[in-house]
Amino acid sequence: MSLHFSVLSSGSTGNAIYVETDEHSFLVDAGFSGRQMEALFQKIDRKIENLDGILVTHEHSDHIKGVGVLARKYHLPVFANQKTWSAMDGLIGEIPTDQKFTFDMETVKSFGGLNIESFGVSHDAVEPMFYVFHQDNKKLVLITDTGYVSDRMKGIISNANVYIFESNHDVQMLRMGRYPWNIKRRILSDVGHVSNEDAAVAMSDCIGDQTKRIYLAHLSLDNNLKDLARMSVTQTLQSKGFIVGESFDLYDTDPKLPTPLTAV
Repeated sequence: MSLHFSVLSSGSTGNAIYVETDEHSFLVDAGFSGRQMEALFQKIDRKIENLDGILVTHEHSDHIKGVGVLARKYHLPVFANQKTWSAMDGLIGEIPTDQKFTFDMETVKSFGGLNIESFGVSHDAVEPMFYVFHQDNKKLVLITDTGYVSDRMKGIISNANVYIFESNHDVQMLRMGRYPWNIKRRILSDVGHVSNEDAAVAMSDCIGDQTKRIYLAHLSLDNNLKDLARMSVTQTLQSKGFIVGESFDLYDTDPKLPTPLTAV
């Protein structure tokens, strides 16, 4: 049975990731309007009405803007932990009770042969968590919106076939940029976002024999560039003894264009 994914959009303006097997399909976050989400699905030739549900990572608007609209229009189940459900109250509109499901942190939900594992991250939301998809010894890791990657997280996400990994900012660009200091301090904190270099250091502790692809995700529009992120991550990984393009490759994500639907 196959496991495929597409990073529909990733960045400061909105985030959404599509994951499917032969039997099931899920959307992780919906950080855009309903119309924008429909356009993104058209670009990968998939239909929102065929989803088995929406998995929510946390309540920030760039992750939940379209959750309520899609859930109501297409009668989709929505999964989130209880604290995130409470935080989303008033932000996504009413969702029928029979479409609301609790997905606790550090648990696994099974859908046929697909196992979805949740794990906590360090971000300034009430209880942020991301997901690992397991299917027939294949492992797809989604991890963004975290100020650092702890040893506990590394243990959960180690030796994945594919990583969709936050590489949010270049520290120098952020420090010299136009953001007010309180925003810069928040991004640089342990509950903010990981930099290019810190992401690569964490990757170096997680990459294993199975790892073939790493997608750099949630790049800041103001404080990063695709080429800079790739160069910084590549150089840091090389300093740790890894050669990009040898056993694994780096890929970009984009705030407007989905990545091709790809097998894990």
